Amino acid sequence: MDLDSSGGLASQGALVRFSRVSAQNTVSIQPEARFAKETSRSVARLSAADTSTEIRHDWRLEEIRALHDMPLLDLVFQAAQAHRRHHDPAEVQVCKLVSIKTGGCPEDCAYCSQSARYETGIDAQPLLEKEAVLEIARRAKASGVSRVCLGAAWREVRDNAQFEHVLDLVQDVTSMGLEVCCTLGMLTEAQARKLDEAGLYAYNHNLDTSESFYETIITTRTYRDRLDTIQNVRKTGVTVCAGGILGLGESKDDRISLLRTLAAIQPHPESVPINVLSKVPGTPLQDQADVPFDEVLRMVATARILMPKAVVRLSAGRARLSVAEQALCFLAGANSIFSSETRSMLTQAVPSPDYNADRAMLELLGLRMRPPFKGESSTREDWEKV
Repeated sequence: MDLDSSGGLASQGALVRFSRVSAQNTVSIQPEARFAKETSRSVARLSAADTSTEIRHDWRLEEIRALHDMPLLDLVFQAAQAHRRHHDPAEVQVCKLVSIKTGGCPEDCAYCSQSARYETGIDAQPLLEKEAVLEIARRAKASGVSRVCLGAAWREVRDNAQFEHVLDLVQDVTSMGLEVCCTLGMLTEAQARKLDEAGLYAYNHNLDTSESFYETIITTRTYRDRLDTIQNVRKTGVTVCAGGILGLGESKDDRISLLRTLAAIQPHPESVPINVLSKVPGTPLQDQADVPFDEVLRMVATARILMPKAVVRLSAGRARLSVAEQALCFLAGANSIFSSETRSMLTQAVPSPDYNADRAMLELLGLRMRPPFKGESSTREDWEKV
């Protein structure tokens, strides 16, 4: 599971490979011949104070640290400039998470309410029936939602009747005029292609944190497993949704390393969720300290500068932010939120503002809900031209 975690876009058939590039345990994703024209260009490096329109995948850790640590209002200002060059600053995409298979996950993610290893009050439930999912999607669309994310508490996708059920759901929800995202755990290239053929718009697979800190949070799935799943999605027309979680006990260097890993992906993830840990009673991280708001804002702003075309999503943990704090995040480049009629994310253990509250907030701030299929950082056709 990924989106309840605290909470392809490359041309079809394009090959990407991942290789470690430094002792910082970060990962670079190197393109094959299809992208040779782009990578052979002489790319002028940005200084910490420069927010050029050039899209980069070669950020150094010291550059990211310089951006992240600059005076906060200067950082927000530069992020706002980058945001306005690539996005309509008056639009925010509203998304809805639907847990189609709740609880009973065999993994040991230390933050997760759905792990079978912890007593969190979240019981294992069967896969939701199609009509129940479609009714949730209809109500979400009527409330202004343009993306529905279907989440299952699985370690990996298996080729069985349950996966066929998910493929049917993807087709039916897409036919309603909604973007569909799935977060189902690890998947193979063949499974990614089946999801693509069913019409899936995005696949979520968060990295959660830096590679060096990762093993202190999860032992049942490696960092390489996560990168391999992103690689498999990248070989299809499905867009990538990948981000991380703040508040796991990570250091600032871990956050900077996570951002570098995300920004090294070519193309950048079309969607970058910024989650703040929801401290679920019964999990190993239930007593973690709160993340100060300025640290959340720095991550949002730095992510916007590093990946200027991505949609930066305020995800789990947003319920604890005030309207004023969320407004600063929107100014710094966040342009998507998760909302819910049940005031929860995937489970009741992770709170979320509801549709009415979010509609009122957007109206107050002079923002409007973004329609579906408007296009994220790029499209498969864009990359085929490179």
